[in-house]
Amino acid sequence: MQPVVILGGFLITDEAYGPMAEWLKARGGIDVSVVHASRWDWLLTSSASGWQRLLRRVDKTVRQARSRCAGAPVTLIGHSSGGVMLRLYLAESGLEGASLNGRQLCNRLICLGSPHQAKRATRLRALVDRLLPGCACAPQVGYISVAGRLDLASAQASGFARRSAANSYKQIGAKPEDPGDGLVPVSSAWLKGSKLIELEATAHGGLFGQPWYGSIERVSQWWPQANS
Repeated sequence: MQPVVILGGFLITDEAYGPMAEWLKARGGIDVSVVHASRWDWLLTSSASGWQRLLRRVDKTVRQARSRCAGAPVTLIGHSSGGVMLRLYLAESGLEGASLNGRQLCNRLICLGSPHQAKRATRLRALVDRLLPGCACAPQVGYISVAGRLDLASAQASGFARRSAANSYKQIGAKPEDPGDGLVPVSSAWLKGSKLIELEATAHGGLFGQPWYGSIERVSQWWPQANS
């Protein structure tokens, strides 16, 4: 069995990843777990103790998945800020003396629309870039970045995305007209040194339009490419 552990982002509920998890399980030989992460959990990551809390939950889920799969290395899937948090989980020397060393348990990290590059980085992103710049755990861990391109003038984009995308891109450090998924521009979603997969007509999440990274029609595109 191949263990897969998913960590979602701030704007998406655990339940939203259910179709992705079920699609992966249906491929056969894949054990899928979704780490519980509420909006409150993400709000707490404004502090070091909040990071530790969520990272310990990731570690527990990873170890449980490995135990069910005879110790097989775990594929991590992180959506949005989840991808940034999972980069920190891989660190040999973790946050504030907590050494999780996830690189010893995992062999791949797939990031879906994760805001890796930003001129005005949050405290979390700044910490991750300082501890683990780029694909810091390669070649032990394979890194894959999945970035979406959403046409804001199309029917697939939500009204919210049309109103907010330009400002979101600008705050991250891109131009308002640059391609992106309605929240994260492609230039930010690409972790330098990783394999890049770009998806057309793909929103950051349901709030920004349909389909999004977790929609079956998009999972069925990026998963085979990530495994090729």
